[in-house]
Amino acid sequence: MHLGPTFTILFFVIFAIAYFINNSFTDHMPLFIVILGICLFLLLILVLKLNPFLSFIIVSISVAIAVGMPVDKAVESIQKGIGSTMGVIVPVLGFGAMLGKLVSESGAAQRITTRLVGNLRSGNIQISLMLAGFIIGIALFYEIGFFIMIPLVFTIAATTGLPLLYVGLPMLASLSVTHGFLPPHPAPTALTAMFNADLGKTLLYGLAIAVPTILVSGPLLARFLSRVNAKPLAEFVNQKVLSDDEMPGFRTSIISALLPVILITSSTIAGFILPDDNIVRKILGSVGNPVIAMLISVLSAIYFLGIARGKNMTEIMKSLSHSVLSIAMIMLLIAGAGSLKQVLVDGGVSSYIGGLMSHSTLSPLFLGWLIATVLRICIGSATVSGLTAAGIVMPLLTGTDVNHELMVLAVGSGSLMCSHVNDSGFWLFKEYFNLSVKDTLKTWTIMETSIGVTGLAGVMILSLFIK
Repeated sequence: MHLGPTFTILFFVIFAIAYFINNSFTDHMPLFIVILGICLFLLLILVLKLNPFLSFIIVSISVAIAVGMPVDKAVESIQKGIGSTMGVIVPVLGFGAMLGKLVSESGAAQRITTRLVGNLRSGNIQISLMLAGFIIGIALFYEIGFFIMIPLVFTIAATTGLPLLYVGLPMLASLSVTHGFLPPHPAPTALTAMFNADLGKTLLYGLAIAVPTILVSGPLLARFLSRVNAKPLAEFVNQKVLSDDEMPGFRTSIISALLPVILITSSTIAGFILPDDNIVRKILGSVGNPVIAMLISVLSAIYFLGIARGKNMTEIMKSLSHSVLSIAMIMLLIAGAGSLKQVLVDGGVSSYIGGLMSHSTLSPLFLGWLIATVLRICIGSATVSGLTAAGIVMPLLTGTDVNHELMVLAVGSGSLMCSHVNDSGFWLFKEYFNLSVKDTLKTWTIMETSIGVTGLAGVMILSLFIK
């Protein structure tokens, strides 16, 4: 199939319709432009298989021109959006990738997991794996945590005779929740910046919602879904693991993985309970700044997980360079979402949508969750869905008392909903657990939907107490 002519025709048809209606001063033109922009975005990434960053830029330019912005102003708006978004999150994401690499390669992640699941009695194996997944999930990106922990899950299931899904779902739920809810993961970190929310409060509220969400969508749900007969593929079982002597100690491992959370959360709690002029609050406020906290954590891990264990600086720095390269496309994707957000703001579309939705009786938190859910179903990627939804619902924060941190978590919850065949995580789960598409829909999709619904419930409950 020759996609070039198809792309050209569809692009100009959508642009021509939008431009014509805009110049006819149709009352609801801004909303129509947003819908067309989303349709174009879906066309580019789902049908034409174009890179998401390129798709974001094309859609941003199209929307800007459709609302009447000159091309040079459109480019300025895109540059402004990329700069304002990336300036906030690049240090956090970069340091987060470095820390994750150190925790993974040193064996700290494996040490945490094996220690927490050392007692193989069926009564506590789910909670142990859930806790291990939660700690590993905070430090590592979803896929890395998955690949590190899945061999152990297979081994435990074989050793205990427990159903594979009974053992595996609590771990997967933890990884998914941390990926969607908690900084320094890319999506929640970027959403925090886009909504101008406080990262420390977002992390604190996210932790409060994450725990019950994981319990419901992990151990509890696994009791009903474990009847599905999942079996690990043979080639995925015998993966190399480090020996006990090759791994750092448990205390060093867990402190290294959780140090950013400890520093940022301590700063936030101090801000709640200590007066402004208190010296402890000032110190914790400094070290708990997200950038400083991540920098301290990386430097600490370089020493305790690297130098102290006999690695030389050249080897460590080479590893850290590779870690940053691995998230380059994620950063570009977030930059693209920032460009679309800024075009919607500068083109007046956000103000229009804000005015339109201001008459709605639905909670802005629910609307943010709903838009992210719809995009998740259409697009597949949780990160892309959340960031795209953020650009649309930003006007809901203007002139309202909606909590910015809870909006981050509401959109994050929606971005995890209804994972199906257009999501790479769906196929990763299907292949490793050797399931049919039907059984994957009955297990993985239900678990992800449970996370999204329970997360929204937690957000709505917190909104009753937090303003």
